[in-house]
Amino acid sequence: MRPSAANTGNRPAVTLTTDRLALRPTTPADAQRAFEIQSDWDVTRMLRMAQFPPDPDDMTVWFGVHRQEWIAGTAFRFTIERKGHMIGLVDLDEIDGEEGELGYWLEKPSWGQGYAFEAAQAVVSFAFEQLGLARLKSGHAADNPASGKVLLKLGFRPEKTMRKASRSRGEEILHQSYSLASEAWRNRSGADR
Repeated sequence: MRPSAANTGNRPAVTLTTDRLALRPTTPADAQRAFEIQSDWDVTRMLRMAQFPPDPDDMTVWFGVHRQEWIAGTAFRFTIERKGHMIGLVDLDEIDGEEGELGYWLEKPSWGQGYAFEAAQAVVSFAFEQLGLARLKSGHAADNPASGKVLLKLGFRPEKTMRKASRSRGEEILHQSYSLASEAWRNRSGADR
């Protein structure tokens, strides 16, 4: 991960780059592309808190508050770009003290190519090495094992499976939760990161 910074109010905006991706802070202009991606049921059914079908006005409002969240330090949301084209989003939210939650989603054509791992790895590194968080949590729908593989490869450990409400599906689903401590992240060999 190679970070670069630009000032956004009280907190610098950071762009992260990987071998194949650029992760930059979201902007309100990203709302339309996010709406297009989340209009695919196969994508949105895996997002517990997303609405399906998505509402373009709600999406615009949500993207409109991202900068304020960044400045406040309560959430850091990155647009995932491949060759200048938005393919998804990766974020840290629910930041409270030394903990935060990792989330990510990709357009369906980008599934299975390692982009989720690559983007999430850069943001986990950002969380622990630049923000100084001590612990991250994450999770996925039990019927989305590909997301679980990403989390395990990052070093997350399963915690528990529970039933949680899914806004996108309109019902309760089985949800697998995970966590990763910064100490465990730092103790991993350099080859794993």
